[in-house]
Amino acid sequence: MKLTLLLCDAAQVADGKLFILGGGWSVVGPGAAPMAIAVKVDVPWHEATAPHAWTLELTNEDGEPVWIPTSEGNQPVEVAGEFQAYQPEGLKPGTPLDVPLVVNFGPLPLPPGRRYVWRFHIDGHTEETWQAGFTVRDGE
Repeated sequence: MKLTLLLCDAAQVADGKLFILGGGWSVVGPGAAPMAIAVKVDVPWHEATAPHAWTLELTNEDGEPVWIPTSEGNQPVEVAGEFQAYQPEGLKPGTPLDVPLVVNFGPLPLPPGRRYVWRFHIDGHTEETWQAGFTVRDGE
């Protein structure tokens, strides 16, 4: 599968398309700000209707999970879900199938002056290109 991942201020999926606000950045802060991850998965034709599990995780510059305080104690910043592609009527066989996904976050309490990476996994598999990194500026 091919995957495109984009950091943005906010995003949504409507009518099978990604609608993105403030997309394509890699530096944020110094204060906490909302962010979204817009994902476009190109599913091969032969995998239509097959269910796929996905996970999006936030790691630090050392590749370790980022933990944030919650009402249930410290938790890793991670979201999971499932998707399935469908072959629309009239589409030429062999055409890759678009699956748009969006994850929106409120402000995350991330320490400034550090680098972070969102990593996407499909069915437990990831690739080097399935990630988007960003830096939180020092607060001076």
